Amino acid sequence: MIGKLQSNKAKKAVKLFDYIHSLDNERLALKLSHCQKELNKNVKLFIQVNLANEEQKSGINLKELANFYDYCKKDLFLNIIGLMCLPPIDDNSDKYFNVLKENAVKLNLSELSMGMSSDFEKAVSSGSTFLRLGTLILGERKSI
Repeated sequence: MIGKLQSNKAKKAVKLFDYIHSLDNERLALKLSHCQKELNKNVKLFIQVNLANEEQKSGINLKELANFYDYCKKDLFLNIIGLMCLPPIDDNSDKYFNVLKENAVKLNLSELSMGMSSDFEKAVSSGSTFLRLGTLILGERKSI
């Protein structure tokens, strides 16, 4: 699953998906932990990191990442496999991709969910293992 996940939809998401790319807060982490136990399913999770501290975007602040990761792994026993980011549109995405990769290495995580239709080549060059290519595959959204 890609995109914002509300904690009240966590059980449905755990039932439907094998991967969730948007773990972005403690409340959701706790809810996912409970749902996985209840459903006896172990989902692969990416922590969404808000690298530019953009108010309009979800994600863990980079300064809080190590503590959040430890909480998810050690306290909740979540299967964190990687990190995910959405860099600012107006900025140089390379620097954000490289920062995410450096932090994944520090946490010994091998998966990186970064890069969209407009910047996927830069993301691949920076080590992305998962891409979000909706516009490239499906075309531009049409207004209604």
